[in-house]
Amino acid sequence: MKTINLESGGYTADHAVKMVEIEIEQARKEGKVAIKVVHGYGSHGKGGAILLELRKKLPVWKRRKFISNYFYGDKWNLFDKDARRILEKDKSISGDVDFYTANPGITIIEL
Repeated sequence: MKTINLESGGYTADHAVKMVEIEIEQARKEGKVAIKVVHGYGSHGKGGAILLELRKKLPVWKRRKFISNYFYGDKWNLFDKDARRILEKDKSISGDVDFYTANPGITIIEL
């Protein structure tokens, strides 16, 4: 699975979301099933600017069919039906380091 790490890049929220958009298009061309966005959760436990901006964009992208689905890191495990659907399409993803960590600093985007 392709990983986009925005956590340590010092990006503005707008720039980070635009980068995710570009990476989604590239991953689709590469035949990827999903991408993982590492955005962090913010230093005060309420979510950082990138996380908040991305969470505004994701439902819009889904409605426009730019992406199939998305979910947050707390659901990235075999107990979640959306995660299982992604794993059925690409079994190699099950080795992801964030699998089963309930990491609120990541988002999985299904293409």
